Amino acid sequence: MAQARKRAATKPAQAVESDGSPAKRTRRKKDVAPSSRGLSADDLVTETLDANLEALTDAIHNDGGSVLSVYRDPLGGHPVLLAGLPVERVEPTPFQRNLSETHAKRLASVLEKVDVFLDPIIAVRRPNGHYWTPNGLHRLEAMKRLGGRALVALVLPDEHVAFQILALNTEKAHNLHEKSVEVIRMAQALVDAGTDRTERDFAFEFEEPALVTLGICYESHPRFSGSQYLGILRATCDFLDRPLHEALDVRRAHATRLVELDDRITEVVSALKARGFVSPYLKSFVVARCNPLRFRRGATLAFDDVVARMLDAAAEFDVEHVRPDQIARTAGPPLEEAA
Repeated sequence: MAQARKRAATKPAQAVESDGSPAKRTRRKKDVAPSSRGLSADDLVTETLDANLEALTDAIHNDGGSVLSVYRDPLGGHPVLLAGLPVERVEPTPFQRNLSETHAKRLASVLEKVDVFLDPIIAVRRPNGHYWTPNGLHRLEAMKRLGGRALVALVLPDEHVAFQILALNTEKAHNLHEKSVEVIRMAQALVDAGTDRTERDFAFEFEEPALVTLGICYESHPRFSGSQYLGILRATCDFLDRPLHEALDVRRAHATRLVELDDRITEVVSALKARGFVSPYLKSFVVARCNPLRFRRGATLAFDDVVARMLDAAAEFDVEHVRPDQIARTAGPPLEEAA
């Protein structure tokens, strides 16, 4: 019996849906043999254009651009156009993170020194003759600042690639705030476009359900301490098998509760500061003390249950019994928040 209890205690916390049912688990993919997938180098060349590619080629020329070549990508064999596009025709997707002025200046400075543009952006054509790029915001801005007239782009005929922003955007690493804001903007854009697909259908684009909830929190509270609650969201939430607009209603309700909890936690932190405690880890300490999953590995609690317990714990938190050595042992906020 003791061994059975020990094994149970070492199981990781199981995610649950909002209704308390166990979340679906994904199986780990097996390793594949080297050079066993995709096309060979010779197979990438293609001179055959279907009606859609021909129409896209004509549209690029009519937009003032030029098609430099056509090839099939080496992994899935999908057609890609390598094209030159006028800078004024290219714009970032509207649900992208905000521009980093520091990164844009640094990138413009580097491009000016090397005097060559070597990193094509990814682009999809919009009906209005402009092009969305999900991964070229800072390169586009840098070229504009340098007075550039054209960009080299990999133009894909599939417009859905514009929503795969987290996977494609590698020019500047996302932090938690940026990821979350992009995800909620994408989700809202998809709802506004009338999608009837479920939230789970966008698991690849959204990366993880916690980002949807945190994105809503960040939109209304830009300085929200999202990383403090990331682990709780990961342990209690999974993608929902509901239409996206209904799933967003659930996430908004979660966000409201999370902001309420953060307000309560902040009050406790203020009380600790009033007692003379000075530490960057005060909020981490309070959150950990209030978290019912802290010492309950393997427990399955729904999001609402966890937040309700944490609200009660925060209301009963006795700051008079906190010792300096307890706070000193706190590991501090996750690296994403501190970065």
